[in-house]
This record gives sequence, structure tokens and C-alpha cells, in this order.
Amino acid sequence: MSGLLAGKRILVTGVITDASIGFHAARLAQEEGAEVVLTGFGRLSLVQRIAKRLPKPAPVIELDVQNAEHLATLADRVTEHLGEGVGLDGVVHSIAFAPQDALGGNFLNAEWSSVATAVEVSAYSLKSLTMAVLPLLEQRGGSVVGMDFDAQVAWPKYDWMGVSKAALEATSRYLARDLGDRNIRVNLVSAGPIKSMAAKSIPGFEELADVWNTRAPIGWELTDPEPAARGVVALLSDWFPKTTGEIVHVDGGVHMMGA
Repeated sequence: MSGLLAGKRILVTGVITDASIGFHAARLAQEEGAEVVLTGFGRLSLVQRIAKRLPKPAPVIELDVQNAEHLATLADRVTEHLGEGVGLDGVVHSIAFAPQDALGGNFLNAEWSSVATAVEVSAYSLKSLTMAVLPLLEQRGGSVVGMDFDAQVAWPKYDWMGVSKAALEATSRYLARDLGDRNIRVNLVSAGPIKSMAAKSIPGFEELADVWNTRAPIGWELTDPEPAARGVVALLSDWFPKTTGEIVHVDGGVHMMGA
């Protein structure tokens, strides 16, 4: 078998529709030779239908990252599909959520309960997910790749999700530090905006996304998740063996443009 991920076993979280970066990361991983397991939350029947659109149907495991039992049993449930003793080579963290009152220009009024949910689901879960499957990852070493949105600046309407992404970036660095001696790399792909189901939940998304229409030096297509998915697959592969704690920008270059 040939391919960038030939023989690797990859867990991809956060797939909801075939417009998501997670779906295209799973598709490309399969095309590059990987065996893929998906996780879904809430609308499992939808995720299972979407999984059938992959080049090879992939099993779907239920995962709520706020559910301690789901996390405690995740490694065993992944093993049921991959087999005993084979482990995992990679994990894609594509999970983020903020309640509506923590978005859309309500930064000054958001209650802590909503902020806490945003930070737990969008940032802390990178640590809790990684630790849940650590027994599988450390068998051969592996790569954890999370989905980021540039947290260097304050974006229109993004509010506490922007704060959560800043926390995600910090979390990835500390994970990279503490798991390096187990040959586990932790990196993020900071993607430009994509018109996905997650984007539709952000009030004022169009205003945020409009930045890319004028400021991406090599252009950016809001309906094309594949460039970001390719970045994910590259970081899952063995072509970045000594890269960890990094944020790879796949955003058309917007992150480096001055005012």
C-alpha cells in the first residue's frame, strides 16, 4: 500500500457534514492509505450517513467531550474497531462550540457559564481527548492535529470563541511539551473561514469572512475545505517528524498581512 498515511490508523472527531474540514481530512486520510474511525456528537444518524460518503465507509463512535464516561471508554471503543494491540497513529481534533450569548458582539455581557462551556468544549477538550486515547497513541508514537482560527487578533463577532481559540493554542503547546518524550507531536492548523455548519452558528459570520475577500494575497475560497484538510493530513504524516507545538496557517496568507 502506498500513500502519505499508508498503514496508519487515524481518529477524526467533529465530522457533522461533508462541508466540514474534518470530513475532508478523513477523506484525504483514507485516500492516502489510512484506516479511519470517526466520532460524532448528538446527531449520530447524520454522521453515520455522512461517513458513507467517504471513499470507504468509516465506523462512527459517539463522543461528547463533556461526558466523563464517553472519555473514559473512548480508547476501548476505538480498539473495538481497530483491533487489539494496533494503537492509533493520529488524532484530528475538530471540536468547537460556544453558546449563542458568547458570540455575535455580546462579549461584554456573556455569563461565565457560557464562557466556561466554550473554553471546555473548544480548548480543554484537546487535552481531555488526547489523554483519553493516550494508551493507543503511545504504543508507536503519533500525531495530534487540532483545528484553529487565528487568535492573534480580535475578530468581528467571534468574541469568546476567539478567547477559546487562544486557549486552544496555549493548550497545544503545553501538550506538545509534556508528550514529546512519548514521541507524540501536537500541532494546529489555523484555517481561514469555511462555510460549514459550524460557521452558520456564528452570528455575523459573513462580516468576519469578508476579510478574506480583500486580504488574502493568494486568495481564499469559503466553500473549499480541502486546503486546510491537506494541511491536517500533512501534519499527521511522517513528513513532519520533528515538528511539534506549531501552528500551520492555511488561510491564504491573511494572518501575515498588516493593516
